[in-house]
Amino acid sequence: MSNNDIMKKLRVALKFTDDDIVGVLALVDFRITKTELGAIFRKEDHPNFKPCGDQLLRNFLNGLIIYKRGPKPRTNLED
Repeated sequence: MSNNDIMKKLRVALKFTDDDIVGVLALVDFRITKTELGAIFRKEDHPNFKPCGDQLLRNFLNGLIIYKRGPKPRTNLED
């Protein structure tokens, strides 16, 4: 299963719009436009198809953790 397939399945399972995904990625300071995101959700044979890289998927999953759980609490050791 490709990263593109994983992103597609997560979008459907979470009922996310493109705006939701862009917002989740913004939580980890990863910027992507809706146009770039749309290229990831296209079929492989489409001329505007773009493979989803590991960095995008990793940042989306990290942002999803923050979106669902909230930011990691700071401890006194991190000051």
